[in-house]
Amino acid sequence: MPTHLIVLAAGEGARMLSDGPKVLHEIAGAPILAHVLASAKALDGERVLVVGRSGDAVSKEALKIDERIRIVEQSEQRGTAHAVTMAAPELEGRGGDTLVLLGDTPFIRPETLTALSKARADGADIAFLGFEASDPGRYGRIVAEGASLLRIVEWKDADDAVRATTLCNAGLVLAETGTLLRLANAAGRDNASGEHYLTDIADLGRAEDLDVRVLTCTEEEALGINTCADLARAEAVFQARARQAALAGGVTLRSPDTVYFAFDTHVQRDVVVEPNVVFGPGVVIESGARIRAFSHLEGCHIGRSAVVGPHARLRPGTNLGEDAHIGNFVEVKKAEIGNGVQVKHLSYVGDASIGRDTNVGAGTITCNYDGVSKHRTEIGDKAFIGSNTMLVAPVTVGDEAMTASGSVITRDVPGGDLAIARGRQKNMAGFAPKLLARLRAIKGASKSD
Repeated sequence: MPTHLIVLAAGEGARMLSDGPKVLHEIAGAPILAHVLASAKALDGERVLVVGRSGDAVSKEALKIDERIRIVEQSEQRGTAHAVTMAAPELEGRGGDTLVLLGDTPFIRPETLTALSKARADGADIAFLGFEASDPGRYGRIVAEGASLLRIVEWKDADDAVRATTLCNAGLVLAETGTLLRLANAAGRDNASGEHYLTDIADLGRAEDLDVRVLTCTEEEALGINTCADLARAEAVFQARARQAALAGGVTLRSPDTVYFAFDTHVQRDVVVEPNVVFGPGVVIESGARIRAFSHLEGCHIGRSAVVGPHARLRPGTNLGEDAHIGNFVEVKKAEIGNGVQVKHLSYVGDASIGRDTNVGAGTITCNYDGVSKHRTEIGDKAFIGSNTMLVAPVTVGDEAMTASGSVITRDVPGGDLAIARGRQKNMAGFAPKLLARLRAIKGASKSD
């Protein structure tokens, strides 16, 4: 039987003090919502996202993450049980189980969802997720006897004895689809907030002699994002996990706490990452590569044994071949860099392809933008681009061709040719001291005025 998914993302997130939806704030370069959906990626049923009144941006991002997802709106904020009932038209008659996830809880592990499913298979009618909190604060409390869940009490409705407990509600619940929808629809609003709480289905289920259980996870896994401080904490949690995973996978991090990974960074073993490296989304690094200090990579593929940096920037669309070297203060964008290519100093390579074993001298620029459109530069194999060459695209430099230092190349250079495109040098004998004297005189006169 399938397991369906409801993600609750209708909250306004007022405590973020932001004009944007809370679930679109980013952790490791990806929206909180992307992390939530990733945790439930293996579920095989329908996927429903409940958004609020300003849900257009959330819906658009959700469909980019998972085009299968269905969007429903909770136009009135009347509580979590009410939000679940908004998903009912998409799930009624579908059978199977349904899992409810909160759109602001990004670190639920797939293994935890598997444990909830196992509890259902073992006889639980409703399975909630809880956690022991070091500082329970205003979390709802779970009252339980062993694995048997007696009730869930929201903080506003709890007495001092319940508030003193530390087993808290993580906001997740798994139940048979019909049972979940029926009990959510029956949830009342006789509470301090006047809302329909999804947690009430525990009491409602027990009143029907249903088996209601609680499973627990770590506090870190249950972390919810309500403030910018929570977001910063979540970023730290993600980075700590990502660094540990990289180290465990055979990646050398010279200074782990200074390396920042993205949501989808993929680094193979035997890669060395030096201090103060930042990975944006979409980076793949093959075995044996070295990413040197203070480099920033995004949307790029780094081939085996390639070297990047220090102080390099690789932008989306960059593909480095094996043994390619991108050096200090070099920026590369939307470029195919062949095996063994050397671009080591102070250059910009954008909208280009460079063939194998080509050397690009310091200060080279592919002039790719004419103010309206982008144009490509094509450089062949074993070419030599002299320092301070301006390649005015569209332009092609053939195999084993050369450009002289300081050239402005505006026409194609056939293979094997040497291109020289610079003004003729003129030396004026003995003029330098005279010129300096004249300039100093002018400067002195301006000061006296």
